[in-house]
Amino acid sequence: MEAIEINTELQQLITSEQAWHYKIIPKEISGAGITFYSSAGNAGIIEEEMDLVFGKSVKFNHVTSEAITHALSRYYRNHTEGNGQQVHQLANQDVDGFLGRIISEAHQSRSSDIHIEPMKEKCRIRIRIDGKLIEKYKLDVKEYPSLLNKIKVKSNLDIAEKRLPQDGRMEFRTQNSRFDIRVSTLPSIYGEKIVMRLLSNDTTDININSLGFNESQLSSYLTGIKRNQGIVLISGPTGSGKTTTLYATLMVLNKQDTNILTIEDPVEYTIEGINQVQLKESIGLTFAKALRTFLRQDPDIIMLGEIRDIDTAQMAIRAALTGHLVLSTVHTNSAWGTISRLIDMGVPAYNLADTLILSVAQRLIRVLCPHCKTNEEQPGEKLNISLNGSLKALKAFRAVGCERCHYTGYKGRKALYEVLPVDRELEQLIKQQVTDIDVYMKERGIHSIAKLALDAVKVGETSIDEVMPLLLNDDLTKLL
Repeated sequence: MEAIEINTELQQLITSEQAWHYKIIPKEISGAGITFYSSAGNAGIIEEEMDLVFGKSVKFNHVTSEAITHALSRYYRNHTEGNGQQVHQLANQDVDGFLGRIISEAHQSRSSDIHIEPMKEKCRIRIRIDGKLIEKYKLDVKEYPSLLNKIKVKSNLDIAEKRLPQDGRMEFRTQNSRFDIRVSTLPSIYGEKIVMRLLSNDTTDININSLGFNESQLSSYLTGIKRNQGIVLISGPTGSGKTTTLYATLMVLNKQDTNILTIEDPVEYTIEGINQVQLKESIGLTFAKALRTFLRQDPDIIMLGEIRDIDTAQMAIRAALTGHLVLSTVHTNSAWGTISRLIDMGVPAYNLADTLILSVAQRLIRVLCPHCKTNEEQPGEKLNISLNGSLKALKAFRAVGCERCHYTGYKGRKALYEVLPVDRELEQLIKQQVTDIDVYMKERGIHSIAKLALDAVKVGETSIDEVMPLLLNDDLTKLL
């Protein structure tokens, strides 16, 4: 099948509705004419009508209907599926309407972030879907300042300040939903780059049972969080789903007889019955200062968005020692790495051993589309090791792409968890500051993130390409 490739400028020539209605894809524009890809038997095309719609002479380049369908799904996501793409040029409409369209499309596509990036001659707009950035719009650089100022005004930022980073927040409303957006500006050589984080207020989709824990992990986790005092730590890089896990945990613990306080940066979801506080370091409201105040608010459970420094870590330990359950996150690569990191920060090993209940590490991986994934030939070669007997038996699937997954090859994401409960033996290992607990983990059937990632490949949930970054630091022959 002939594959159609178009750039962002061509993509913006027509809207999603026009593309799907006429079953056309822009090919090129020159002078007073536009050439579109179309199938030879396309009965929806009336040339005179299209000349009037686009205000130019219209020509057609015939390709197969399969190629058109492929390109429509790839470049113009059908809004009837809840992922509608509405692409318009800023010059043809007011700035407020264009900004609304950007945000609406990102929200419909379940995007987490919108990136607006000025360059030398163009301004690029990308949205992050399932962890990957996709370019959606390009504007002339002259049109960027009006868009920037509109975002700043709505976010209560200083439109005159262009030399320093700024952080703000806005609320976006539609007929069916309301959500907050965290806005961050960063001065670059061509202007201020903007990142808008979409913060959903809807917690209906957050359920501890559907996050990705297997049966054994979920049992250990639920047992740990039901303790009256101690610390539960969740680790992973930015964008690994730590906050979602914390909110799912709070929803389990949220009872009428329990006082729950949180300090977050930002407050991503609002949960009725929980007292949530927004971090404001500019006025001195830090994690450590909020935590000191929390201890005078008669809490049962405290959630800290992140342990960033020794002051916060020591306050969290103090809160746990005085009879509170503390939930928080740390940026480390493994469950045991979290423990080592806190000790390196200056937390006494004996205090950590006495208070830590659970250390959890997590990662997000994209799941292969079940409708188009196909068997991988000789997948072991991608692992950069010799094909010995165990590797020859490895079965794997690769991403292909179809209309149902918009030709990405993937449909949704799932979390991989490494759950490390702290028992008496592990308490002693923490106090002794042991650096390697592989034998301990193996004896208790606790699998690493790398092992779980490779298992996901073997059962066909994801591809080797998707999990490769998680496997690079491990001896793969031990994991198979």
